[in-house]
Amino acid sequence: MDWARWHDAYDVPGSSLERRLRVVQKWIAAALDSGAVRVVSLCAGQGRDLLPVLAAHPRRDQVRARLVELDEHNAAAARRAAPPGVEVVRADAALLDAYADAVPADLVLACGVFGNVSEDDIRRTVGLLPRLCAPDATVIWTRHRREPDLVPRICGWFEGGGFERVQVEGEGEGFGVGVHRYAGPPVALEPGARMFTFF
Repeated sequence: MDWARWHDAYDVPGSSLERRLRVVQKWIAAALDSGAVRVVSLCAGQGRDLLPVLAAHPRRDQVRARLVELDEHNAAAARRAAPPGVEVVRADAALLDAYADAVPADLVLACGVFGNVSEDDIRRTVGLLPRLCAPDATVIWTRHRREPDLVPRICGWFEGGGFERVQVEGEGEGFGVGVHRYAGPPVALEPGARMFTFF
C-alpha cells in the first residue's frame, strides 16, 4: 500500500474520505473547545485531521500533541505542516512505548486504524486505549461500514471497557466515526505492549 497516495482521496470533494474527514475535524474542534490540551494520534498519516483544526483554533498555543506515523513520506509531510507544540514521531503507532511522555492525553485519535487490522486487534486496541487516556478523555475513531459492519460491535467493546458513547456518525455514508469519552480510572502505560498489526 502506498500510504502517501492513499491520502489523495482527502482532496477529492465529496469522496468518502473527504466527508469522513470533515466529521472527524468537527469532533476534534469540539474536544479542543472543551479544554483538551494533550493530544496523541495513532497512525497519524499527514496529520490532516488534527493540524488544520489546530491551526485555526484560538487555544492552539496551549496544545501539545504527538503524532505517531511509520511511513516516512507521511511523517515528513506532517512534520512540515506541524506548528510549535506538535511533535511528529516516526515510529510504530501500534506500540504503547511510542506514547511514553505524551500520555495521559485528553484527546486520542484512532482514525484510519480499525479498517486495516483484524477484529481481534480492534478489540485488543480498544482494551488498551485507557492506558493512553486521561480521565474524561475523548477518543475519536473510524471504521468503514462495509460487511461485516463492526461499528456496533466496536461501540460495545468501548462501552464495556470504561467508555461512554458520545456519538456515532456516518451510517448510510459508507463510514463510521465514533466518539467516546473515557469514564474509567487512570491506567498506567504498559511498556512493550502491542495494540495491533496492520494487514
